[in-house]
Amino acid sequence: MKILDGNTLSQQIRNEIKEQVAQYVAQGNRKPHLAAILVGENPASKAYVGMKIKDCEEVGFKSTLFKKEESITEDELMKLIQELNEDNNLDGFIVQLPLPRHIDEDKILLAIDPIKDVDGFHPTNFGRMAQGLETFIPATPFGIMRMLERFDVPTAGKHCVVIGRSNIVGRPMSILMSQKGGHANSTVTICHSGTQDLNKYTKDADIIIAALGQPYFLTADMVKEGVTIIDVGINRIDADNKKGFKLVGDVDYESVKDKSAYITPVPGGVGPMTRAMLLENTLLAYKRFFLQEEK
Repeated sequence: MKILDGNTLSQQIRNEIKEQVAQYVAQGNRKPHLAAILVGENPASKAYVGMKIKDCEEVGFKSTLFKKEESITEDELMKLIQELNEDNNLDGFIVQLPLPRHIDEDKILLAIDPIKDVDGFHPTNFGRMAQGLETFIPATPFGIMRMLERFDVPTAGKHCVVIGRSNIVGRPMSILMSQKGGHANSTVTICHSGTQDLNKYTKDADIIIAALGQPYFLTADMVKEGVTIIDVGINRIDADNKKGFKLVGDVDYESVKDKSAYITPVPGGVGPMTRAMLLENTLLAYKRFFLQEEK
């Protein structure tokens, strides 16, 4: 059993990005610039945006936080997005979700210019990904693909079962894992709440990507020996510790690990890779548009 250590790999990737940024800045270029829009006081959102800002500082990016009250109107938020779309000194930006109920999230995400959509959520970028064209891949699927590549996990010809069909993880993963070449080229099955006899699929799977948001859902009796497990779940459950909770995945790690050839821990697996890939997407935007314009 090999643990796919996202903490170590993400740090390695951040170091690589930092070296590239230092080289570009030494050549007289401005720093890559990432912005985040945070609406309201959601503690998890505030913590996550704070980590993103810290990541930017570590690799030498400029970062800007636009913190708005929960009472902001949809029109006001749309105006801010348009301003960021037109800011040539900004390479990419994200709108931290969830947004307040009175704001249409889909409308907001559609308003982001695809060339600055470093979260990779815009339909234009999703469509380009589906066709195998150069684009911004959503950060979590991007991180998983990079993890499979860097740890040299066998995927070609394997049966990959994706549990979950969200536009953020499940659907992109099914597309990426089925594409030709690289660490993909798998035969993919998507399972979800409407799947009958789920165990039949998971027991046949060589690779399982669990992204359904239910703690300890995948257990040892549902998998075969030698399986590769990618646990995307981040679930908060009560615990007898100072915080009063702990983070666990969608996989019952302790029961499944001994049957696994490769497995990601939670925390410390996919999560750190998601943050690292947001940085990588921002650097890609910087290279594609700012550096190209400077030539």
